[in-house]
Amino acid sequence: MLSGLREWFWNERLWFPEGLGWANLEDRDGVIYSKASDLWVTLPIALVFLIIRQVFERTVAIRLATAMGVKEKTRVRVAHDPIMESYFRITSKNPKQGEIESLGKKTGYSERHIHRWFRRRRNQERPNQLKKFKEASWRFTFYLLAFIAGLAALVDKPWFYKMEEMWAGFPMLPLLPSQYWYYMIELGFYMSLLFSVASDVKRKDFKEQIVHHVATIVLISFSWCVNYIRAGTLIMLVHDASDYLLESAKMFNYAGWRKACNYIFILFAVVFIITRLVIFPFGIMYCTWVYPVTLYRPFFGYYFFNGLLFVLLCLHIFWAVLILRMAIKFLPGNNIVEDERSDREETESEDDVDDETPMKNGAVQNGHSPLNNNHHRKNE
Repeated sequence: MLSGLREWFWNERLWFPEGLGWANLEDRDGVIYSKASDLWVTLPIALVFLIIRQVFERTVAIRLATAMGVKEKTRVRVAHDPIMESYFRITSKNPKQGEIESLGKKTGYSERHIHRWFRRRRNQERPNQLKKFKEASWRFTFYLLAFIAGLAALVDKPWFYKMEEMWAGFPMLPLLPSQYWYYMIELGFYMSLLFSVASDVKRKDFKEQIVHHVATIVLISFSWCVNYIRAGTLIMLVHDASDYLLESAKMFNYAGWRKACNYIFILFAVVFIITRLVIFPFGIMYCTWVYPVTLYRPFFGYYFFNGLLFVLLCLHIFWAVLILRMAIKFLPGNNIVEDERSDREETESEDDVDDETPMKNGAVQNGHSPLNNNHHRKNE
């Protein structure tokens, strides 16, 4: 059964236009073509990225954070309470009013104290500024270097200026060393992001990020196997063009450099719109969706590849909405851009800061327990 499934999966009628197949991608006369077996090297590359990231965040990122003045907010740690801690971990981190009353009966604490305990406990779970800065600085470093390397690898190629050239001679497109390493490093990096997603800062678009990572990995892998490498390199370059700007804006945001953050975010928004919503759909997708049918009859691989590109386009539109929402913050009276995807820390009210002593066995009256509410009376 497995052999039959494998034979069906690698059927060249699925992945190539009529009259072409795997035989066309066999190495000959010193010309090398991409092969599916090459992708195994991305697993150790992903592992190396995870190791390098740990070293980078503990050395370079820490020093950079200190130099930029990243400061941590002082968080009040809650006193350990086994009943509320168990409820927080197992049942809910945001108990409703009825559940608050029930917890009050079990613990003897006032509702006000329980509200404050859960709010502070939730804040303890949120990543601190330093963790966010280290993550942003790591991604900024990779995306910037990847964009520079990708640009260097493509700037002298004819399909960089005329995208229809990506199909010239397809599928017999010789593999260049620069293309090999560009693919392997990019794919290894995205795999490392997928492996570390559980420990990374979780944002509101967490599910969309997972979909993006999976779609990107499948897209890069598929384009490599069927030798869509020219289209693949252009797609990776377009994505890297704006990512490093976003990560640098985050770094300045976490460091409190408001004007620098705003200016970089404006630049990021412009580059994102141009690359993701103009060049990507009207340039690259046009040459993968419209132009190929003038050369070949549509086949399954054609639909599959463009289906993955459509998924990415939908994510681009989703993120463009978030970017426009953040851009509204540039209106008069706003002086910083916050990441709309971030889980914001809950602030303490003045009364919460003043009222630090939990009272058991009864409600608080005028800031004192019932047993101590007669302190102003004279002894009888």
